[in-house]
Amino acid sequence: MKTAENYALLVGRILMALIFVASGASKISGFEGTLGYIASKGVPFPAIAAIGAIIVEVGGGLMLILGWKARWAAFAMMLFTFAAAFIFHDFWNAGADAAQNQMIHFMKNISMAGGLLFAVVHGSGKFSLEKQ
Repeated sequence: MKTAENYALLVGRILMALIFVASGASKISGFEGTLGYIASKGVPFPAIAAIGAIIVEVGGGLMLILGWKARWAAFAMMLFTFAAAFIFHDFWNAGADAAQNQMIHFMKNISMAGGLLFAVVHGSGKFSLEKQ
């Protein structure tokens, strides 16, 4: 693989993962609020769901940044992000005042899932713990 492609994979992995690590960290620092939001969407066992989200976001995000088991991490994060789009950003059920904002978040999640699919397919590249 060309050097530019290896750097692009490294930078792309880092940029994709940053939002997940930051989101997971905010779930830790605001755990009670996270539980309330998850429960408000009717997700069963909100504490377990919150802990799972933190593990996927922080753990998967760090794995993606480091390039360790990056394809598996990206796959788990892709499924998580796709599910979160439908569960938490259901713009079709939102009121008129919130529908556009929720649609933007829904599309952001779908787009991020697409970016993660690239990581699943292309792996982590040379600049990673896996050194593909």
